[in-house]
This record gives sequence, C-alpha cells and structure tokens, in this order.
Amino acid sequence: MTSRELALAVARDVFGGAPGAKLRGAHESFDYRASRSGLDARDRAFAAELAYGAIRARRYLDWLLQPYVGARRKDLPPAIAEILRLGAYQLARMSVEPHAAVAESVGLAKRYGHRGTAGLVNAVLRRVAERAPGDRLPKREEFASDEDFLGTLHSFPSWIVALVRRVFGDVLLDESLLGMNAPPRAAVRVNLLRASREEVQALLGDAGVRTTPSPLVSEILLVDEAPAGAHLGDPELRWEQHAEIAAVPVDLLDPKAGESGVELCGGRGNKTLQIVARMQGRGFLESYDDDERKVAALRARLERFGAGGVAVHAGDARRLATRDAGFVLLDAPCSALGILGRQPEARWRKDPGDPARLSALQAQMLDAAANAVAQGGRLVYSVCSFAPEETRELVARFLREHHEFARGAVPQRYAPWLTPEGELRWTPGIQRRDGFFVVLLERRAA
Repeated sequence: MTSRELALAVARDVFGGAPGAKLRGAHESFDYRASRSGLDARDRAFAAELAYGAIRARRYLDWLLQPYVGARRKDLPPAIAEILRLGAYQLARMSVEPHAAVAESVGLAKRYGHRGTAGLVNAVLRRVAERAPGDRLPKREEFASDEDFLGTLHSFPSWIVALVRRVFGDVLLDESLLGMNAPPRAAVRVNLLRASREEVQALLGDAGVRTTPSPLVSEILLVDEAPAGAHLGDPELRWEQHAEIAAVPVDLLDPKAGESGVELCGGRGNKTLQIVARMQGRGFLESYDDDERKVAALRARLERFGAGGVAVHAGDARRLATRDAGFVLLDAPCSALGILGRQPEARWRKDPGDPARLSALQAQMLDAAANAVAQGGRLVYSVCSFAPEETRELVARFLREHHEFARGAVPQRYAPWLTPEGELRWTPGIQRRDGFFVVLLERRAA
C-alpha cells in the first residue's frame, strides 16, 4: 500500500465509497488502516495530511474540479471521484510537485478503474495544474449568497457558515472558519495526585516536547512543539492528553477536598479524573453515563489511576435520584459544532436540525441536575457547541423556570470570554481553541 492508496482507503471509509463499507470516522479509519499498511512514519504523515485535508476540503475540491468534470460527475465510480479529489488537493493545498500529483493519481485510477477512467483523471488534473494559484480560489460574484461563497472557500455546509455568522458576527467569521480547518492546539492535563505541573513540564521537555502553562486552567500544559510522531500520554499516568477548553468546566466548578458531588454524562472520564485530582482523593463523586461500555471503561481507568471515593453508575441522567450534592457537573451531549476541527468528516455529517433536537434532551438533563444540587451548591452546564438553542437560549429558559438558581461569578482570567449575560463562550477556531459554552449556576441558600 502506498501513502496515497492509504489516503484513498480512508476517504472511502468515511464516505462509504467501497462496496458494503461501514461508515467510519477519519481518525478511526486511518489508525486501523495505517497500522496494517507497512508504511514508515514519513509516508504515514503524508497520508494523514492528504486524507484529512481532502476530507475537510471536499466542497472546495468539488468546485475546483467541476469545470473539467462537468456532467460526467454523476456517472463517476466512487473510487475515481475520490482519486480526483485527492489529486486536486495535492495540487491546490500541498507542496507536491504537479507531475507527481498527476502521475500518482493516474496510477491509482488504473488500479481502481480502467484505461478510460485513468485518461479522465489525467486530463482533469492536468487542467487543474495549469490554473494559476489565484484562479484556484472561488470569487464572491460566482455565488448566489455570501454563505455559499464562504462555504465553498473554506469548505463548510452553508448552514454552518450562516450559524457562525449569526452567533459571532462578521468580525470573526473568516478567522473562525479558517481556524476550524486545523486541529486545535494539543494540550495535556497534569495528574495532580502524582506530579506537579512543573515536574511534568520538565519531563516533557526532556522528551523534546515544549509546553506553556495554560493561562486559564492551572493543570493544563499547552504544547508548543513536539517531535514528529510524539506520544503525549504517560505510562505512569502523571499526565494525559486533554483539550484546554474542555478542562474549563471543572476549573469553573472548582471541586475541593472533602466535598461530595455528581458528574452527569461522564463519558471517557477526562473530567472525572480532573475532578478527583482537584479533590486530592478526599471526597466523594458519583459519575453517571447511559453507555455501559463507557462506564466499564471508566471504572477500569479509575482503577489504573488509583482513585478512590468514586462511584460510577450506568443510568439515564434524567432519572437522577441523588439530592443535596455540593456540586454537579453536566457536560451534556450536544451537536459538537464547536469541535469540527478535531474530526475532519464531522461537518459533512451534521444536520441543521441537530441543535434544536438535542436542546430538548439537554433541558431535561439540566432540570434533573438542578434537583440534585444542595442549597448553596453549584451547577456547571457545558457543551462543545455555540448554537443558541443549546446554550444561551437554553440557560435563559432554565433560569425563568428555576428562580432558586442564578448565574455565578467567574474568575477574572475568564473576562475576555464572558458574555453580557454572564456566561462563557469561545468562538471555534480562534487562537486554535475549540468552541465551547460554559455557565456556572448557583443555588441560593434558603
């Protein structure tokens, strides 16, 4: 298998181009196929850049190819259509010599098609290669709307462009869309039960990984530079990979030693472990998730972590029976529109109705979480989304119905991301951060 053939296999896995193929995520497919490819680290890195980039840029690539493919597009075998996209991506977005990009694509077309399809690939990609770099970019006057133009230029569905504009305005629109076409900055969370931030920073430095402490969350180190293929985990669990903004909800919750609390939708358990470390192993935490496999995985992870005082339950968060908890964290299931940069295929699998559909579930979970909070206790609600239905509109409705709660004050370091209503909101893609919404709610004492 060549690096380009690996990229083709991943694209077909993601979009279902192979007969009987099960749709997979790009990272899942790449990890599975790369481990069986026999390619060295350099070729795997090339394949990853090509596969992930072409998957993200699908709309733009189809625009670039359309003048030369025309009406034949609907009759193209799926493999040939993907080979054209991969070839066009090499020509337009990668520093690949044009002759190599065309010749290698033609070779793939011969392998996955026939002489006729190989001739088509050759002719189309040669025409793309002849275009000046400036002519490979769409122009506003070619499109019926600004959303269609920006959606083609940055390769997003037009409805996502419109939503980013509606929520954040025009000032950050281009920068946000551009930022979402790159993965957010890597980060690690220090396990405060086993090491200090300074110790972990020194250990990572010895391995060639340069880091900077997060200005927001004390146990997070942001990765500035790492050797190619560096693994950011630690066998001794002194640190683990953890996105910076995903660590904010626990930081805002501020769990302390000796407290009792509840976590809803524990999932993989990153926030669970962050809470336990913050409490220094002294206190009690109940964690709930409705996925039995995730619950089992979290129990095993906690055992390896050596954490006590945690009870993990499989159950529906909407039927929570716990009462009088000092704190509750609800990291709710959401549309995940704020983390599109992490999953190359995600933008093509979202639906405009996702935020409204999920907000009904989130509202039920938030009501259940509120019932578990003791007087004077605190509740943090967070989602990796920026859709109003899942964020400010949901919280406003909750506060109208729950007069015993009010928004709590947040530390001064979060002031740049504070909305006029008193909630925290990050624009996706800006400063290489995820899009997130977090609010601290406090239950008034009687």
